Amino acid sequence: MSPAQYEKLQALTGPRYIDLLTHLPTRILDRSASPTVANAPVGEVATLIATVTRRGAVPPKHIKRPLTIELTDGTAPLRAVFFNPGAWLERAFPLGEQVILSGTVEADNKGKKLIHPDVWNPGKSGAESKHKSVARIWPLYPLTAGVGQGWVARAVAEALTYAQKNPLPEWLPNTQHLKLNTFTQALAAAHTPQTEEDLLPAAPARTRLALDELFATQLALAHARATTRTLSGIAHGTQKTLMQKLIKALPFPLTGAQKNALKDIHDDLSAPRPMLRLLQGDVGSGKTLVALAALLRVVENGHQGALMAPTEILAKQLFAQTQKYLQPLGVTSALLTGSLSAAQKKRLRQHVAEGFVQLIVGTHALLEDVPFAKLGLVVIDEQHRFGVHQRLTLGAAESRTPNTEYRIPDLLVMSATPIPRTLALTAYGDMDLSTLAEKPPGRSPIQTMVMPDSRLAEIATRLQGALQKGEQAYWVCPLVEESEQSDLSAATQRAEWLRAFFAQAPITNHQSPITVSLLHGKMKAAEKAAAMEAFAAGHTQVLVATTVIEVGVDVPGATTMVIEHAERFGLSQLHQLRGRVGRGTRASRCLLLYSGQLGEFAQARLQALRDSEDGFYLAEKDLELRGPGEILGRQQSGEVQTRLADLHHHKSLLPVARDLAEKTLAAPLKAPQRNALATLLTVFNKQTAAEWLRGG
Repeated sequence: MSPAQYEKLQALTGPRYIDLLTHLPTRILDRSASPTVANAPVGEVATLIATVTRRGAVPPKHIKRPLTIELTDGTAPLRAVFFNPGAWLERAFPLGEQVILSGTVEADNKGKKLIHPDVWNPGKSGAESKHKSVARIWPLYPLTAGVGQGWVARAVAEALTYAQKNPLPEWLPNTQHLKLNTFTQALAAAHTPQTEEDLLPAAPARTRLALDELFATQLALAHARATTRTLSGIAHGTQKTLMQKLIKALPFPLTGAQKNALKDIHDDLSAPRPMLRLLQGDVGSGKTLVALAALLRVVENGHQGALMAPTEILAKQLFAQTQKYLQPLGVTSALLTGSLSAAQKKRLRQHVAEGFVQLIVGTHALLEDVPFAKLGLVVIDEQHRFGVHQRLTLGAAESRTPNTEYRIPDLLVMSATPIPRTLALTAYGDMDLSTLAEKPPGRSPIQTMVMPDSRLAEIATRLQGALQKGEQAYWVCPLVEESEQSDLSAATQRAEWLRAFFAQAPITNHQSPITVSLLHGKMKAAEKAAAMEAFAAGHTQVLVATTVIEVGVDVPGATTMVIEHAERFGLSQLHQLRGRVGRGTRASRCLLLYSGQLGEFAQARLQALRDSEDGFYLAEKDLELRGPGEILGRQQSGEVQTRLADLHHHKSLLPVARDLAEKTLAAPLKAPQRNALATLLTVFNKQTAAEWLRGG
């Protein structure tokens, strides 16, 4: 293999031989049938040995003419036809010599032929022995431009030989009952599949390799947990007067799930180590109230709290929500976003540093140099939009405080996207977990309907009737502008269409004209805020938007959600969008509009959404249909990508891997075992945890 070839292969699989070996085949090609030419069945793949009897001259490149090569094996003639012939054919088909061909057998009135067959030229001898190595089941690998199957197959064979001569240590403890092969044996089996079943996640070799990867992941997460446990946190006082006043002022009681989550959080806040907890819940399950109650306890016991949202719109809405609860309690709070002027930010930072601000709400601007006087708790809303590295940056806020006695603040992260247990154990395995599976009383069910977009005018007419009764509606479009590459409706054009449609409606009983506003990601922050505030205040009745309104936005008057091209969205995102309605007492509806014929997966998604409002069920379904990216978000899902484990099909291995990791690290490790586990972690690119293990 040339350096250029190696560079391309390295870009595909990775730089190490183990990276190549974890690049598994996804299909097989059965070349095992090796009949004579006379017996070769038409329409099936056959591997044949034949002698070249005639070969025409290869035509010049500018002449588009096929080249036919004639062969025979003594039982019948055979033709090999190439429609894009090159000079290499003269070398591959030397006159009078045997060659090996493999391809689908075809026939016409001139006899049997192979179109563009694969060919091996063993030279003047060795055709029979070479034929045995060719006539077998061939694994087929994912490729990239400039890398062929032959390159990958040869490189894998060399890597397997190296791995067998230099076997890796056995790192799985006490797994005899699982009846698994060694890691090296499993790799060899995975690269030599004999049936389609050998390619499935349930195949023994794939199961063993998946368990290894999940075990490595759990060891790395155990390292993160152990590191957190060694840090010095804040043991907060037990005063809860403010929290109790907040709960008493609520128009509804806390759900059982909210009470359980608060107990978990209060136990963490009382401990001298930093809290690292994920609070996840379905749409409208009351996560913000739980977080606010925790922040009030911290504030009452002499510390500051920080509440961070992923966008300025959501930060402003969170601030408005908290204000109505905090002002009667006498808690001072402030809002910090990127749109503030430099002078405003400077003044706000000074107030935070002096301790005048007890609770600060903001966006990622909080990740900048905010000198807290005594930061005690950080709450991050919509954790999946941030990623672990930004989370840790906030968790390290103690390094920015002027108080030398300050300790690491507690950290509570929230996700409004329900996360299946498989992903929670993988993406957030270093954290404790609290789940809100109940909704507060008073929330109305949402009627979900799936309709073709050919009924657009009918839908707008029915919507008009609801709007004239004082209701509000969201209308979601995937794109901001039309493009030549896409037939998706643009939010700007849909807003214009709706304005024109409603303008034709007769106005009776002193009704005001129906107003339509627009919200999308290309607008300036001030424009977005103005559009959202006008809709929240009821000044506009229809908000045409992109998915910027996916999470967090709370407008109780909104009763209708229309989603165009719903077939293009994932289940979790559709569920989040639907959750923007049904937040008041009026009956609510969600209309999922699709264009053209629905594919199998799109039908399954929309059917699941129509049948269920259970976000946890839908998240499991989304994992099955679309993968982790839809649930965790692009940034966070990138941190839990797996090469060998299928997070849906191998979910039963997660508890096994977690149990193995906990039991392995619970007992003292001897040097050979420690080195074996460090090797495992290195194989799966968990270098930090590997260094931790090697270092003892």
